[in-house]
Amino acid sequence: MPHHDSDRALEVTEQVREFIDEEVLPVERALPPGEEVPEDLVEDLRTEARERGIYAPQMPEDLGGLGLDLRDALPVYEQSGRSYLAQPAMRVDAPDEGTMHLLERLATDAQREEWLRPLVDAEVSSAFAMTEPMQGGGADPTMVKTRAERDGDGWVIDGHKWWITNGSEAAFFVVMARTDPDVHPYEGSSMFIVPADTPGIEVVRDLPHLGEATLGTVHSEVLFENVRVPEENLLGEEGEGFAHAQKRMVPARLTQCMRHSGKARRALDVAEAFMSEREVFGDTVAEKQAPRFDIADAETKLRAARLLARDAARAHAAGSDARVEASMAKYFTTNVSQEVVDTALQVCGANGIGMDLPLSQLFADARIIRIADGPDEVQKRVIARDAFENVDEREVEHLSRFGDPRRP
Repeated sequence: MPHHDSDRALEVTEQVREFIDEEVLPVERALPPGEEVPEDLVEDLRTEARERGIYAPQMPEDLGGLGLDLRDALPVYEQSGRSYLAQPAMRVDAPDEGTMHLLERLATDAQREEWLRPLVDAEVSSAFAMTEPMQGGGADPTMVKTRAERDGDGWVIDGHKWWITNGSEAAFFVVMARTDPDVHPYEGSSMFIVPADTPGIEVVRDLPHLGEATLGTVHSEVLFENVRVPEENLLGEEGEGFAHAQKRMVPARLTQCMRHSGKARRALDVAEAFMSEREVFGDTVAEKQAPRFDIADAETKLRAARLLARDAARAHAAGSDARVEASMAKYFTTNVSQEVVDTALQVCGANGIGMDLPLSQLFADARIIRIADGPDEVQKRVIARDAFENVDEREVEHLSRFGDPRRP
């Protein structure tokens, strides 16, 4: 491994690789293409993951996990990305994985027992409800319009959310809402744990979308009308919702990077195997220079993507907010993932767009992630803002002398 991963990370990653090769991929390959996976099959794989000691690697040991920090977890996430079955089997699947991180950091003892522990144990699923339609918060979360107002010993929530992953299946929502409309949303928003069976919640519909996921993941439109929750359902401090969300954002984006670099790695494995066997015009495809060079480009860019994610994780571990590093990693990795999967699909020809190979689903996933969890444009905005906030004043001074006849 060229990434200076720790011995612990390498050990767990190898265990995950064996689990996927020996247990997960044989099951995946035996499933009818395009059909939703039975939950009992996923649960059988979860049992195997627990027995192998690789379940919930990102969670503390007292919650049944391995206690890996972000840097050690990254290569494990990459391995999990090789199969859409491995992620729920190991409990590293979005959005629950992000919710676990959020609750593990912010939840009270009572909230941990009521919501976090069942979530880690896969007894329930969750949904993170921040995105809103049109002029509400989407790529610009400061436009969130959902309100939460104090009422007696609790809160009343009113708002309209959409593209909420797991919205129609979750046992509870983590809802972002404005709690002080008189200040900037970054200072006047809060998060609440809202059980899905609370009166006033209406799942309007599941939104049809590109690449309907094989595991049946849904993205929903949800209304909150006069939804009442007790004070103890406030998650973290009042008014600190966005500050807490920002701390969730960096690990979430980096784990997405690694899951999708794992998917790209799977696509390359499929393509390289196909190219080595497929004969055309007297040679295998692997011996043809043009596709051979395409694979070289893909391998190089994929390695660079891995290194960017690890660089961001190191910055995060050193105490930086790592927002710029995470945005660079997210923007670069997701674009590379799409490019790599597209290359793999192309060299496999008609087999690439068929459902017998996983490439068409991988391609849809790769395209979606360039929008989900912050689109390319948001990442580039963060990167550019940092660049122009750190302009070299010596260069500014030098440029200001242009046109001065006294300039030496």
